[in-house]
This record gives sequence, C-alpha cells and structure tokens, in this order.
Amino acid sequence: MSAWGFRRPVAVWTRSGGMRLFAAIALGSALVAVVQIWRTPVPDVLLQERPEQSVRVLDRRGRLIREMRRSDGSFAQPVRLDELSPYVVPALLAAEDARFNRHFGVDPWAMGRAAVQAVWQRRIVSGASTLTQQLARTVQPRSRDLRGKWSEIRSALAIERALPKERILVEYLNRVEFGPNVRGIEAASRRYFDKPARQLSLAEAATLVSIPRGPTLYDPERGLERVRRRRDRVLSRMQDRDLADAATIQRALTEPIRLQARPPERTAWHFTRALTTRLLPRSLERGRVSELRTTLDASLQREVETLVRDAAARLRSYDATAAAVLVVDNTNGDVLAYVGAPDFFSAAALGQNDGVLALRQPGSALKPFVYALALERGMTPASLLPDIELHFPSGAGDYSPRNYDGRFHGPVRMREALASSLNVPAVYLADRLGVPAVLELLRAVGFDSLSRDARHYGAALALGDGEVRLDELASAYATLANGGTRRPLRFVLGARDAQGARTTFPEARGERVVQEVAAEQVTHILADDLARAASFGRDSALAFSFPVAAKTGTSKGFRDNWAVGYTRARTVAVWVGNFDGRPMRGSSGITGAGPLFHAAMQAAMRGLVPEPLFDAGAYAVREICPLSGLLAAADCPHRALEHFALSSAPTAPCAMHARIPVDPSNGLRAGPACTGSISPVFESYPQQFMSWATSAGRPVAPTEWSPRCRPLPIREAELAPAVAYPADGSKYFIDPSLSPDQQQIVFVGRAASEAGLRFVLNGRVLPGTAARRVAWPLTRGRYLLHVEDTVGRASDPIHFDVF
Repeated sequence: MSAWGFRRPVAVWTRSGGMRLFAAIALGSALVAVVQIWRTPVPDVLLQERPEQSVRVLDRRGRLIREMRRSDGSFAQPVRLDELSPYVVPALLAAEDARFNRHFGVDPWAMGRAAVQAVWQRRIVSGASTLTQQLARTVQPRSRDLRGKWSEIRSALAIERALPKERILVEYLNRVEFGPNVRGIEAASRRYFDKPARQLSLAEAATLVSIPRGPTLYDPERGLERVRRRRDRVLSRMQDRDLADAATIQRALTEPIRLQARPPERTAWHFTRALTTRLLPRSLERGRVSELRTTLDASLQREVETLVRDAAARLRSYDATAAAVLVVDNTNGDVLAYVGAPDFFSAAALGQNDGVLALRQPGSALKPFVYALALERGMTPASLLPDIELHFPSGAGDYSPRNYDGRFHGPVRMREALASSLNVPAVYLADRLGVPAVLELLRAVGFDSLSRDARHYGAALALGDGEVRLDELASAYATLANGGTRRPLRFVLGARDAQGARTTFPEARGERVVQEVAAEQVTHILADDLARAASFGRDSALAFSFPVAAKTGTSKGFRDNWAVGYTRARTVAVWVGNFDGRPMRGSSGITGAGPLFHAAMQAAMRGLVPEPLFDAGAYAVREICPLSGLLAAADCPHRALEHFALSSAPTAPCAMHARIPVDPSNGLRAGPACTGSISPVFESYPQQFMSWATSAGRPVAPTEWSPRCRPLPIREAELAPAVAYPADGSKYFIDPSLSPDQQQIVFVGRAASEAGLRFVLNGRVLPGTAARRVAWPLTRGRYLLHVEDTVGRASDPIHFDVF
C-alpha cells in the first residue's frame, strides 16, 4: 500500500511475454526504418545530367592557359567510364569498396568487421562506408553523429534503388574530392599528372584513388611519402583480389610518383574573365562548356604580359600605373594577346580593371579615319589644309583648336597634317566633311561606344572628344590594314560541352567600310617616318626595320596615352594611363605608350616575314612642290615625291613660287624699266593664309613699288584697292573666357598705288587713315567692310560675322 492509499501494480514478467514485446518493438522499429528508407528521395543533384564543371581555357594550339574554377571554387572535369584508364575502376574498388558489386548501398559485413576491429583495437582501424555512402555524404553533407549516419545510410539506399551501379561509379568519380578544391578524378589527373584520366598508368590510377580517403592528408603536393604508402596498400589489395596481374603490380610498386609542375595561373586573367562576362559567343551556355579553344597564342601572351609588367616600372616616372595591350591577326581578326593591366592582383593600381574594355578618350588616334573620309571625298595626300587660327561653334561656345606644339604652321599638306598629328587641320576637315558623316564612318569601322549624336561631339570628335575601348581601336586599325575591309575580332575558335560535343566558330566574313584607295593612302602616310619627323623626330618609337603604319594619341589633360599600328599581318594597340583617371606627368603617346607599342610589335612579328603594306605599284608617283602640293615648277626650291591614285594625280604646276623683280636697295617691287633689279623667288599664298604668312615672316612678295622704279602705266583695275584680310564670308567667335582686349582682328588692305587706305566698316570710317593695317576689337554682329584710297577709289566689299 502506498502512502496515498493506492495499491502498487505488480510487474509480471514471463519469458514468452518479454520476447513478444521485444519482437514487437523490433518489428515496429524495422517498419519505421523501412518507411523512412522508402520515403528518402534521391538527392536532386544526382538527377542532373552532369555536375557543374570548371572550364579549361586553351590557346589556339591546344595549350592550357588557365582553368576557370566552378562556382564553389573547385576544379572539376566530368568524364564517362569509357573515358577512363582501365586501371581506374579496379584500383578504386580495391581502395574503397571491394564488395561494391554485391551490396545494395550499405555493406553489413563491412560494418560488422569495422565494429569488431574498433572494439578489439580500441580505435577505428577501417571504415565501413561504401562508395555509395561516400557519394551520398558528398552531395548531401550530414552531421557527424548517429542521426547523420542514419541519414547517410538512407540516402545511399535510395541512390542504389534509383541508379544503376555504373551510374553510381560515374557520379562518385566525378563528384568526390580528389584533393583540395579538386572534384573528380579527371581534374585530379590533369592537376597532378597533366594528362587526361584515360592515359593514367596503374601506379598513377592507384595514387589518385588513394586521395579521397583524406583529400588534404594525401594531397601529393604536400608530400609524396604518405600518399605513396597508401598507393602501395591499394596495389597490394589489387593483387590480393586478383584485380591485376602480379608483374604489372610489381612494376607499379617500383614506379616513382612524378608530379607535373603546373604553369602558374597568373596569366590571361583579364581575358578569361572577359570571356565569361562579355566575349563568349552567345550560342554557348556558360554552365555547359567544359573547354574553350581560344584565339590566344600562349607564348605571345606570356611575352606581352612580361612587356607590360616591365613597362609599368618605367611608367612610374610619368606617374602612370596602368597599361593594356591587344594584338590582332589581321587576316582573320583573331586576338593573339590580351593584357588588361600589368598586375591583375594589384589593389593599389586597381589591377582588376580591364584596360582593353575600359572607355577612355583616344585623342589623336581617331584622326586617320577623318582623313580617310576626306580621301574618299576626292582629296589627296597632297591637298592643302589650313593650320591657322580658326574658330568653330560648339555647345560650349566658341571652339578654337590648338596644336600640341602651340604653333600654327600655315598651309600644310594632308600628309604632313596626319603624320605630324596636327590638330587644327583635323578639326577643319571634320567640320568641312560634316561631323555626322565622320561619326558614321567611325561607327562603321567598329567604334560602337560612340553612341551619342553628332551635336554632342562636335568637330572636336576629330581629336578624340569621345570615349572608346582599346579593342575597338585595334579592330578599326586592322580594318585599315585590310584595305578598308572590316572583320570583327574573334576570341574563341571552338568549344567542347559536357557531353563532348564540339562547336567551331569560323572567322567572320569581311565587310568593306572604307574605300580601298583611301585606306591604303592613309596607311602610306602613317608609315612615313620622314613625314612625322617634324613632330616626333626620326627613328622614334614608331620607326621599325620593317613596314609599320602607326599613330599615337594623347587625351585631354594627359590622362590617356595611346599607340596603335599595324603591319600587313598584325595590329598592335596600346593604352597607358591610370584607372582612377589621374593625369600623367610629362607623358604623351610617343613617350608613354610608344616604347611599349614598339616592343609588343617586335614580339608580334617575330618569326613572320614582313610584307609590303599594300601594292604601291598601283599608284602614280609625282614630284611635287611641298608647299603647294602641286607639280614642282622651275622656281620651286624644294621637291618631294607623292603617291596619288591614278585618277587624282595632279596636272597643274605649282603657283605658290614666283620670281618677282625688286629694287635691291630697298626690297620694294621694281618695274620693268628699273635698272639693277633682281628677281628672287617669293611665296604667294591664297588669301586665307596671308595674315599667317606675314606674321610668320615668310618670303612674301612686297606690295609697294620702289620710288625709283615706278611701274609702267597699268590698268585702272590693277590700281583699285582691295581687302586682303579678312576673307569674304569669315566667321569669328568671341571667347567668354578672354578679356575684350585679347580678342581682336587686324584688317589688312592692299593697293597697287602708293596711295594711303582707309577702312570703312558698316559705313563708318575707322581710325587709321593712310594705314594699310587696322586693329579692330571683336564685337558681335554682321559686318560689311571695304577700303578706299585717298584718291577716291574703293574696293569691293566683303562681309563677315562675329558670334
């Protein structure tokens, strides 16, 4: 009786009743287990066709450049059973699961053996996990306790129930860790032995299947002795189970483990990243590609990377930290070398920025395409262009371009203007040709980044007032190298997917975007070392022992240096600067990017036989006067040879040199009756250049007559005065940043007589009667100007505008 008055129950135990209870509990537990096992699904990841893989990036000859890791940071290359060495599966079964073909996912015999050994030895001697269990915990990580072990067993049984043994082997060999960050035997084979798994020897296969037992412990790169001992145990088990003949195993036991040194992965980082982000052909799915055969030449890539790193040390003196280089095969548009920065891993230099794809102002590097358009419109390399003070309207007000050297050079031939990279003639041409037409051509040759309208850029587009990429610049210059035929750049030759299917990418068909004659004439100018000598000197970084057409560019504020050029076979484009936009110090395209361009071009042409840039025999060669660009005449003091298209060769002689009689006593003009006169050669300029010629001290013929050498009576029209400057229809723009006294023009009058002149502007006589020159401050308005001499003769009026 209890303290509370209740009678205690009497426990009755009988042998038969206890056994029935135990049996009931065991049966119930078994039923629960069976239900759990039956309801356990196959891990979803095993239902995929193949696991995610890393991508092997090869060069054009099949040499490994880099292997791009999977999203989890590991390397993986799935294979099929028929792609393996015949030694792999026997070695794996000997190492991990000799009863694989006889169990159903869990091996009770192995579990019992492991338990007995653990009790007897008081430590874990052998594992009991089957291959299927190892696969289960690889694809579905578990906790390291009894509950986790039970989950692993259920998953293993579910896998065995759903998948055939061959599929389980494939999944194991592709998913299990065969070394730190190495998934699958194929990736391990390439990492440690630099060969596919189908080429593994017995010793190598036994070595690799030894690693999954402890991927870090048996990592061959951390030491060979431990993995060698485990390999030998695997080989002994194979012999015990008759999985290989004794002689073969004995040879394998004596074979040393020879790891193949892997090339460092610090190569083509910008290129491989660009492949995955924007350069991969659209038909390829990133997750399904296992191998990419690219257009790169691995040897040239490594050499150019070295050149860029060496250049970075030199560029520090210019306060520049970044450089990028692209090398292109002109025949097919293949990119042979791609370097985005000196050091991908330099945080200080912002090295993970890609100078090939960065948008930067190209400076004068766009000029050749302006001149190509002018040549298409009928101009020639000898056409005269103005390099004088000019004013152009722009969105920000008046725009007056200046040259790099701060001087004006008067009338210059197109060859001089382009080769010496003069700014004023290029802007003049862009304005004359029409900025929309210039922009259209730039887009046609590949500058897709110039996406704004023509009004946004204005005539300053000729000087690089827009942002482009280095790959666009290389493609555009390769178009010139190909005689005006554009071929898009190609980065990938072919690919292999996870199933082994291959895809090839043929070179794109060329499209003519620049007239062949225009492209070849621009090429001839860019290859003329003599023509650019005035600005760059002889034997500069753009000069080579073989034909090279080249151009430099420097952006506003010295933030970007460019050098780009081509042979018949190769185009090389170089950018130098700072990724943070900081200006460089004392550096231009020729001094900053030029030396790197020279070295990269030498590397790109190594082993090639240089060819002429184009067929010069298709052009007419004429001796011209360098001042006028016309055929040299008897009085021309200098001569030069120029190449013309057959349809545009000049026929008129030079008219800018003439012998004029002067009185040696005073240098004034002498009439026919003057005794002792001399006739030196003078220069005669079109009206728009007269002001420049006078201020530059050019040998212009005098306009006044010597008092003792009066001319014979001449016609009245020849005595009439005229306005020498400004030219009729001129336009001037007031610069709001300058004070009024800094903005004036000088009116110049001309008269054959000795009579004085007065200037009449909009009906008002300006101060300075009897003078031939009058300074006048710019004032907005529309004006009519003429001159009168003191005897009443008046010139024809001219008009001009001030904005």
